[in-house]
Amino acid sequence: MPSPTPPRGPTLAALIALTMLAFAANSVLNRLAVAGGTDPVAFGAIRLASGALLLLALAARRGRVRLGGRGRAAGTGALLLYIFGFSAAYAALDTGLGALILFGCVQITMFAGAWLGGEPIPPRRWAGAGIAFAGLVLLLWPSGAAAPSPWHAALMAAAGLGWGLYSLAGRRAADPLAETAANFACAAPVALLAWLVLGGGVPVAGAVLAVLSGAIASGLGYALWYSLLPRLPAALAAIAQLTVPLIATAGGVVLVGESVGVRFALATVLVLGGLGVSLVRRRG
Repeated sequence: MPSPTPPRGPTLAALIALTMLAFAANSVLNRLAVAGGTDPVAFGAIRLASGALLLLALAARRGRVRLGGRGRAAGTGALLLYIFGFSAAYAALDTGLGALILFGCVQITMFAGAWLGGEPIPPRRWAGAGIAFAGLVLLLWPSGAAAPSPWHAALMAAAGLGWGLYSLAGRRAADPLAETAANFACAAPVALLAWLVLGGGVPVAGAVLAVLSGAIASGLGYALWYSLLPRLPAALAAIAQLTVPLIATAGGVVLVGESVGVRFALATVLVLGGLGVSLVRRRG
């Protein structure tokens, strides 16, 4: 199967950057809500339901949303795995470390999907991925602190698998907005049922954060991502997402007052340098 040609120009770069900002916002919003006493299952359910309502309203203005169809069950299952693994993991993981585990597993999943699908992965893209991932490890791996909870790390790894599979499925989307709306609409009732069975409290602030995460950062962000995926090679899409932990950590510096040291600066150079290596096209 021939590799799709990445679109070029400042518009593409701006759209990818906007999408990565939305992804980073999800990490920050989820962590803030769970740390403030919101039940992870409740957060995930409200996030999915609010995203579904907004996306269905937008998609309905353009025509009928088809809830069935080929791959719907797989897309819905992958979305649920991501949402609940993500929410539960942030009960114990720091924002940056959680994002590192998540998108590290996303990269592995999408590279594996590209390889199994016969998509050629140029050596420069392998090299760029390695450089960028090394930068994230340098930035986010705990230093002088206790190791992360194995259980919560495993939950985030499962979320990474789910998001990687969801992103791979999105590369076949003919109508990105309708596909995203249908996936959210099918996943939301399952999530709400899980919340009903398992219970869990939701402070007002936590509910607001969940709605912001679901409707804006997730709903609109994922629809935009699905619109970009058919035009991006899987490996390049995976590498682009490695910028998310970096953005999330920078958000912590701005919003929480965390300090920026030499390690952060070096990690920034490595991640952006790795992404640059991956984007360079061979001339000739």
